[in-house]
Amino acid sequence: MWSDLDSLVEASMQEWKVPGLALAVIQDGEIAVLKGYGVRDTGTGQPVTTDTQFLLCSITKSFTAAGLGLLVDERKLDWDRPVRDVIPEFRLHDPVATERLTLRDLLCHRSGLPRHDWVHQPGDLSGAQMLPLLRHLMPNRELRDAFQYSNLGYMVAGIVAERISELSWEDFIAERLLKPLGIEEFSFTIEALAAADNAARPHAMVDDECTRAPLWPIRTTAGGGINTSVAELAKWVGFLIDEGRVNGIQLLSPQALREMATPRVHMARSEYAEIGDSHYGHGLFCESYRGDRTLSHSGSWLGWGTLMTVMPTRRAGVVVLTNRAPSAVTSLLTYAALDQISGREPVDWFSRLVPKRRGFIDQQKTDKARREEKRCVGTQPSHALDEYAGSYEHPAYGRIEITSSHIGLAWRWRGLSGPLTHWHYDVFTTPDRPSEFYPDNLALTFLYDREGRIDRVAAPFEPQVSDIVFQRTPEPAQAAKAKP
Repeated sequence: MWSDLDSLVEASMQEWKVPGLALAVIQDGEIAVLKGYGVRDTGTGQPVTTDTQFLLCSITKSFTAAGLGLLVDERKLDWDRPVRDVIPEFRLHDPVATERLTLRDLLCHRSGLPRHDWVHQPGDLSGAQMLPLLRHLMPNRELRDAFQYSNLGYMVAGIVAERISELSWEDFIAERLLKPLGIEEFSFTIEALAAADNAARPHAMVDDECTRAPLWPIRTTAGGGINTSVAELAKWVGFLIDEGRVNGIQLLSPQALREMATPRVHMARSEYAEIGDSHYGHGLFCESYRGDRTLSHSGSWLGWGTLMTVMPTRRAGVVVLTNRAPSAVTSLLTYAALDQISGREPVDWFSRLVPKRRGFIDQQKTDKARREEKRCVGTQPSHALDEYAGSYEHPAYGRIEITSSHIGLAWRWRGLSGPLTHWHYDVFTTPDRPSEFYPDNLALTFLYDREGRIDRVAAPFEPQVSDIVFQRTPEPAQAAKAKP
């Protein structure tokens, strides 16, 4: 029955150059397919099995929402309780949002903040260290005005769970959800994944070639940090299908699950007639596929691509875990499996999506050429290079160190570093490192005061707001002179 899907998996992996993939299909509440394909690491050639652990990425958000639902069931928490009631030191830049933002707002991604992902993506700060930085992040919308995906928001939601449960988020999720579900093989850090006996390794694309990528940490753990296998995650899908029951016992109330599955914020409209408008609930995408309601969550990180989907009315679900990103394979296989489960004539998603993939590769080449066209050639920096050297700080984004040598300028920022290329005038750019977690081609614009001294550097770390401005810090000698 599932042989056609097997062939589609192989063809899709070949076309999108996916090294390894794990698949689970649940039909009528029972596992119909559970299988690993390809290799978990191109460096070793070891095969993917159903027990191979993957980084789940943002599928983790569904666990965080359910965990908070347990606390709501126990009347220790309310979805509409202001976050400040639980975390008194919580602050946003907007004082009104600071007082009014609720747990529901965090779970629905409607805080008014854009992603600001480069606050957490360097992986050098814990959640506790990032919490006081939120007050320095500029919003671009009003509270509850629009859906804006936020890993930092789920980090805060995880801290709410910690304050109420008096456990770390990791211990809380392990003891209250994972272990009762019978999920035994799991972890919460990239370091633990690296140490596992049967774990996949991530792979990124450089142009159209697949290459091994570094294991990069997710420190907003409640938003994306769970590692586990497809066999274990299938238990979570079964839990959602069974409306919060485990072995006949109601672990999470139907009311809490309805909160997760209720469309609350409009996300997007699909270009495909088969797929309904996307909304976000609590840790779940709420959509429809060919008339059937679906609940899902995808996940993406450097070299990882994942998707979990549940079709409640048919007691069905699909999990696709891959060690390659970006890729349309997770969606393609999910829709194909759902077509088979529902007994409908299958949509040829492969033929639809292959031209898009190839067009994307061609577009990358075009974009590189167009970027070069925007450069003002023949310009020079306004100052001698050594005058750009120094330390520049932002209260949330940290410190940028600029150094000068005979070969030019270089930058160092929160564990990342590299040479800077003069772009034009007082703009310098970072290197292009697509196989690493790195702010590729980031434009650093140096600014000066009315006396002509370089005193700031601006960078578009968050494209939805004005450039993040780092102020130059005084040199030790200057600081000493400034003391009374």
